[in-house]
Amino acid sequence: MKPSLSRRDFLKTGSALVVSFSFAPELVFGQAKPAALPGSLNNNRMLDSWLRVDADGTVTVFTGKIELGQGIGTALAQIAADELDVDLKRVKIVYGDTALTPNEGQTAGSQSVEQSGTALRFACAEARDILVNAAAARLGVAATGLTVRDGTCVAPDGKSAAYWDLVTDANLKREARASVKPKPASEHKWVGKSILRRDIPKKMTGGAAYVQDVRLPGMVFGRVARPPSPGARLVSVDEKAVKRMPGVIAVVRDGNFLGVAARREEQAINARLALKRSAKWKETESLPPSGDPLYEHLMTKAKSIDSVVNEKTSATAPAAVKTLNATYTRPFQVHGSIGPSCAVAQWREGKLTVWTHSQGVFPLRGDLAQAFAIEPANVHCIHAEGAGCYGHNGADDVALDAALVARAAGGRPVKLQWMRDDEFQWEPYGSAMVMKLSGGIDAQGNVVNWTHEVWTYPHNNRPGASGGVNLLASWHLEKPSKAPFPVDPPMPSGGGERNSIPLYDFPNQKVVKHFLPEMPLRTSALRTLGGYANVFALESFIDELALAAPPEGSASEGRDRSSGATRRLAGKRQRRRNARARACIRQVQESRLLRRGGCRHRSRSRERQGARHARGGGGRCRADRQPGRRRQPDRRRHHPVDELDAPGVGALRSHARLDAVVGGLPDHSFRGRAASRGRAARSPRRAFPRCR
Repeated sequence: MKPSLSRRDFLKTGSALVVSFSFAPELVFGQAKPAALPGSLNNNRMLDSWLRVDADGTVTVFTGKIELGQGIGTALAQIAADELDVDLKRVKIVYGDTALTPNEGQTAGSQSVEQSGTALRFACAEARDILVNAAAARLGVAATGLTVRDGTCVAPDGKSAAYWDLVTDANLKREARASVKPKPASEHKWVGKSILRRDIPKKMTGGAAYVQDVRLPGMVFGRVARPPSPGARLVSVDEKAVKRMPGVIAVVRDGNFLGVAARREEQAINARLALKRSAKWKETESLPPSGDPLYEHLMTKAKSIDSVVNEKTSATAPAAVKTLNATYTRPFQVHGSIGPSCAVAQWREGKLTVWTHSQGVFPLRGDLAQAFAIEPANVHCIHAEGAGCYGHNGADDVALDAALVARAAGGRPVKLQWMRDDEFQWEPYGSAMVMKLSGGIDAQGNVVNWTHEVWTYPHNNRPGASGGVNLLASWHLEKPSKAPFPVDPPMPSGGGERNSIPLYDFPNQKVVKHFLPEMPLRTSALRTLGGYANVFALESFIDELALAAPPEGSASEGRDRSSGATRRLAGKRQRRRNARARACIRQVQESRLLRRGGCRHRSRSRERQGARHARGGGGRCRADRQPGRRRQPDRRRHHPVDELDAPGVGALRSHARLDAVVGGLPDHSFRGRAASRGRAARSPRRAFPRCR
């Protein structure tokens, strides 16, 4: 992977339509707020911030979003190719570079195409209009009479002018107006088609695809030695002994931060181990309790900021004749990226350059500038892919680690990668949560009361927050940075309260959020934030209410059931008694075909199986008896669908402890606190046959 060029050097590579990066004049001169523009174009209003046309016959588009395996590099190139009427091969893309690209904040929430794609669509449509008009002026024809094929404007008489021939005639250094309507879907050539992903080939062939593949002249390797627990203070460490180790270039001690740089990576790893062995720390009781005491701590001992998320009352709703209560929990969770976090940093003449797999290079730049007390213009962040995660892992933190160690490396670039224990102990976790629900049912089985309380730590502590620095090492320095006061994303997107408002038409409902800003373990964004925990609790509690509702055939039959929740309960009861589902389960039990070792066996009846087992039958096929073949377990003896659960409940329980849901209600192991704390039940290894 090549080191990044400066924008000046980048623009020197050839004659180009774009000559500089520019900002909207309203932002410079403080004029009245202009009209809103689509997508990210609204905050990055200059056309030349989004694309450039080169004299070599290519188009480069710029996006502040980053590629982390979701394929936006290919998708955004397709959008640009369609709007500009150029072949997809001509489109290059640059993303996540604070010296080149527009500032689009974080790449999160599955919004890259919505925000950056929309901006590129309108910017490219407007740029095409400018280029076509420039071609019309050169050819002496009306712009409406031109057709565009792969970037070449052709007049009715056959004369033509290509985009790359017009670099001196047209100028994109102007504010976008979004006045040119993008193409309708019917005219798209590239969008909507399956295109080979641009990022896949290097990843599949061992190419330079990731930040770990960055190689710079004179580069050395770094590691950090973290405290043993949050809040631990460094008392002493034998720096001199570590400095004498082979290959060690520098040992960094700044407050409670310990780092090392060495010529080779294994030398840096060995030096880190020596630092950890010699370091003496003063620890305090800072870790939260585990197991059930953790959830009791959240609900009763942690300081909370309480707010009502949603409330609705009805004076005409009937009284509840039965009330149920349930509590669901979610533990702290790690992202567990397949590769540890990594960054490359280099200092030159007081300016810092960082290659990072952060999901927000501009917010990271701001926090790095604060941590080092320098101007943001002196920090250059360049995105390079890393092990992805849906949320906030250690990608930003390791950038500061690399910069701190690089500052002691004498101008040499430092590639610093976390060890696996660093990742699991110090990355921001997904928050532990408690969801406490209560519901009341009337005599007809309608849900008339509903309350949902959620206790949660913050779900968004990314860099870029006001009032401090959200980078781990900045809090460990001799002169630590202030951590910003944590906040959760507001509704309607929400953080810990996301998806806690029921979509069912309950006449009386109340949703309360207990926000816990004081974190014993640092928490931040993990996929869907609090959404899936709330949905799990909500839908599981609907199941509980369905069990408690009056059965069919009672006085409630035939009455008006306009409530969507009531219809859902009735549907669940119907599916629970579905004879076809029970017949399907029995068919699976009696006639399941098992494939093993190239042989097919029809499962025997239970009586024949029992007789065979009593005689000590092995149940192995011929392939298992061949010399050198590993003996396989007798899967007929441990059938994955051996017995039915309670009659009428479509759940199967396996002797091999593999559970499945086949019917209306989940197995009891799914419900309540025990299931929420543990691992969800897994499906059998072999798919069930369909019953028609």
